[in-house]
Amino acid sequence: MASKFTTVRNDLLSKKVIKGLNSRNMTGYYAKDKEEALKLALELIPEGSTVTMGGAMSAHEIGLVKVLKEGNYNFIDRDDYEDKRAAALLAYDADVFLSSTNAMTEDGVLVNIDGNSNRVSAIAHGPKKVVFIVGMNKICPDVDSAIKRARNVAAPINAQRFGIVTPCTQTGSCMNCKSADTICCNFLITRYSRHTGRIHVILVDESLGF
Repeated sequence: MASKFTTVRNDLLSKKVIKGLNSRNMTGYYAKDKEEALKLALELIPEGSTVTMGGAMSAHEIGLVKVLKEGNYNFIDRDDYEDKRAAALLAYDADVFLSSTNAMTEDGVLVNIDGNSNRVSAIAHGPKKVVFIVGMNKICPDVDSAIKRARNVAAPINAQRFGIVTPCTQTGSCMNCKSADTICCNFLITRYSRHTGRIHVILVDESLGF
């Protein structure tokens, strides 16, 4: 839970973000804490659904992945597959794809970068529904600052988490590299959803993910 004063700020900002999402044919929600975020997410995922995800730490942090694995859901865990590519391809026909976002603007634009690009491709097309879990720490004023956050905050931390060799793991910020291990291969800016009811964003008054 954020501090009292941060909570007031986040509550006000969330209204602006949700209004922006709505204007982009996406649906936004605001949860006061992880427990409320989990409840909202489960309301969007009917029992029996085929669900997969793209490495969203935020979904783990609110307890969503644990519930889906233990509940009446067909949860596709790519860690259970020897053939990771085959597991990733199953996402395109899933009922629900879980994700977070590397950054998001105050007017509802989602910014994501990816190495293998299975995550950004599934966000763009394929799964019937995409559910984002987004901590308010990821909200940025505009697209330029969102891209900077994705490159200079999310990417170095994720590169360190994966244990890969890129300049940013040594410097802590983006070096605009062309390393063989770079995780900044494709950038996806989601500014509008053509498909009504497909993209849902749960904002959480917490610091989640990277």
